[in-house]
Amino acid sequence: MTKEDFYQILCDELRLNRSLYPYYKLVDGTVSQQQFRKAYFLQRLAFIDQYVISESPEKIWDCGCGYGSTCLYLAMNGLQSYGTTLEFYADQIARRKSFWGQFGDSGFFTYEYANVFDQQSLQEVFDCIILQDTLHHIEPLQEALAIFYRALKPGGRIVLVEENGGCLLKRAMLFRQRGNRRIISVYDDVLKKEVLMGNENIRSERQWRDAFSSAGFELDERSVQYIRYFLPWHYTHDNLPLVVEKERKRAQCKSLCHYAFFGLNMVFVKKA
Repeated sequence: MTKEDFYQILCDELRLNRSLYPYYKLVDGTVSQQQFRKAYFLQRLAFIDQYVISESPEKIWDCGCGYGSTCLYLAMNGLQSYGTTLEFYADQIARRKSFWGQFGDSGFFTYEYANVFDQQSLQEVFDCIILQDTLHHIEPLQEALAIFYRALKPGGRIVLVEENGGCLLKRAMLFRQRGNRRIISVYDDVLKKEVLMGNENIRSERQWRDAFSSAGFELDERSVQYIRYFLPWHYTHDNLPLVVEKERKRAQCKSLCHYAFFGLNMVFVKKA
């Protein structure tokens, strides 16, 4: 299934299941807002296409799978994945699997409510770990990276899809939202214990490089990708490809990437 087909079916699902709102706002807001969100969604799926689906890994762990959309996309393309989440809306996943079962084998996606720090026993199980909008919530970071390192087979990879912690506008928005309180403790009603969490603790490319290098990973330099530069009012109902192409050209300027782009994608490899 192509990313465009998946997006269209997802929009149909969102109209039928309002429980997925407000996490997914793809069918809400103005035309400009919808096209802005569509561009970001498809660009991220394109990264999954390039660094996960094209590699056809046997064992995939989507850590922090949320509502399970990425795992469902993988399932629609014949790939099995295991998702874990600590989100309160995890009970929505079964309903979603039933819906997507009309279009492919949603049974390829299995999941559980689990904390990464309770999975210390995983040893060389996975070929690929997806961390999408997840790693800025996991603390302590280096302990988590050590778990991921052990869980990967030699030569396995982490596909990191994140917000860009170097983006000046994003940093200002987050400071207004949570100040410098980057790490918090919350009580998990399911696990019945306190859980340490990153409070939107996003990081820059350099910070991710340093953290993963300290954990023994190597960066696939070709994978570094910055996306989401233009704001919603740049979009109309028919100019999405043009705006994305303009973004790609601007992404050739490193300083603009580091300080003005909102999205950052990277792939890190466990040394064989």
